[in-house]
Amino acid sequence: MHFKLIIVLVDDDKTDLVLETARKNGAKGATVVNNARGEGLNQSKTFFGLTLETQRDVLLLLVEEHLSRHILETVAQAAQFDSRPGTGIAFQIDVEDAIGVMHQVEELTHEIEDKI
Repeated sequence: MHFKLIIVLVDDDKTDLVLETARKNGAKGATVVNNARGEGLNQSKTFFGLTLETQRDVLLLLVEEHLSRHILETVAQAAQFDSRPGTGIAFQIDVEDAIGVMHQVEELTHEIEDKI
């Protein structure tokens, strides 16, 4: 079984929405890294040296490759990445090898066989 890693950078107030959407569309879990900081096209505003921006979270979702594009698209739509600039981004990368996911492989095998 082959996997993709979906990486989502999102405002912390949309983290739960993204996780719920991903799970409804086939993701089995995620790792959330809290309090990330980033900049887009425009630099962040400051007030007396303090940055005035919302915190972001980084979500790492290891998903089966046949489900990855659908999960990526539904997450982007739910979080309004394309319709509201600065909301967040999501992308996927190939995973060459993964260890520690055998318990998920058995469950995914049955789900994927029905969809392929």
